[in-house]
Order: sequence, then structure tokens, then C-alpha cells
Amino acid sequence: MRTVNKVILIGNVTRDASVKQNDWKKKIALFTIATNRYFKTATGENKSESEFHNCVAWGTLADKLEISLTKGKLVYIEWRLRTRIIEKENWEKNYKTEIVVTNLIFLNKKSDFSESHDEEILDDDLFEEDDKF
Repeated sequence: MRTVNKVILIGNVTRDASVKQNDWKKKIALFTIATNRYFKTATGENKSESEFHNCVAWGTLADKLEISLTKGKLVYIEWRLRTRIIEKENWEKNYKTEIVVTNLIFLNKKSDFSESHDEEILDDDLFEEDDKF
């Protein structure tokens, strides 16, 4: 039986992308986006709750994001959820859940960009992703 692992989010970038290279000289962009959930309490009071999502992009997409992804921009992202296990020196294991991004579309107003159209960034190397830092 087939399974599905697909994430779609629209949110605001909380900090500029942090771009680095792994041991194989492939660029990795790390960034966080925030989404909000609005709800009413049992007493009828309106509340909101923010959720912060760790995102990672690889290769050519990371190159593009290094230049254009800045704090505050509204973005649409999609691809899949991944949980990495990070082993510490004392054999302790930490788990980090991230969204591996291969499609990112800027949703800000056209006037926010120097170009005359909205920007869409797709990873050309969709299946050449390297899951190791």
C-alpha cells in the first residue's frame, strides 16, 4: 500500500535563511516560518496560537533562497516532513523534525519585489536531495 508524506504551509519567514555547505560542498538553507491558528475558547474568547516550522532546502534552491528569502516575507512551501536523529557524545539522541522544501512561492504584494511579477522558486534537482548534513 502506498503512503503519503506531503506538507503544504503558508506562513511568514521568521528570520533570514541561514545557508551553509555540507561536507560534499552542497548548499543547505535553513529557515523557519510561522503559521497561526485562530480559535474560540469554551468561554467564547477569541485566541490565536503561533506554530514555528523548521525548514530545510538543498542545492540550487538553497542558492536562490540565500539571495531572496528574508524575514517577514509571506511564503507558500511544500514537499515532505522528515525527522532526523542527532546523536550526542553521551549517546543521547535528539530528534529534529523539519520540512524538506522543494517548492517555494513568495506571496507578498508585487510592490515588495523589484521584478514586475510574483516569484516562484522550484528546486530543479527534485530527486537529487542529500539528507545528510
